[in-house]
Amino acid sequence: MRTSTTSGKTAKGAMRTPADSMDAITLLTEDHENVKALFEQFEALSDRAHASKKKLATQICEELIKHSMIEEEIFYPAMREARKDNEDMVDEATVEHASAKDLIAQIQEMDASDDLFDAKVKVLSEMIDHHVGEEEGEMFPKARDSKLDLEELGQQMAQRKAEIIL
Repeated sequence: MRTSTTSGKTAKGAMRTPADSMDAITLLTEDHENVKALFEQFEALSDRAHASKKKLATQICEELIKHSMIEEEIFYPAMREARKDNEDMVDEATVEHASAKDLIAQIQEMDASDDLFDAKVKVLSEMIDHHVGEEEGEMFPKARDSKLDLEELGQQMAQRKAEIIL
């Protein structure tokens, strides 16, 4: 079982740097696990914990924005180039990202006390859960079976993620 945290630390507690060796799928899977944990923290909050909900929702949105950027800029183009039969899968993932980004923008503009705030975060969680299931169940196995240099992609993605300032 992986022992990652939501703070970008390695299992031993040291801060991960872009130079740390991690293949692309491991990096993306850790992101998935981190965001899932943040959604679970959000769900555990009481209805009146508006400040905490807004803070967690902001963190979730920022993590998802960074994650989608590195996928769209680096991972998806590599998958598309690796094999022609990956195109439909990558197109679907890109459309799912667009839908999530629309919902993220709405959540970012809201106050936690607004009507539908919790519902929008819940729907975003469900969308991401579906998307993660497809990536981990279909896309990642195809990536592992391809001739992609997942270590190199992972380094590029970690470097790019470290550069993103929101």
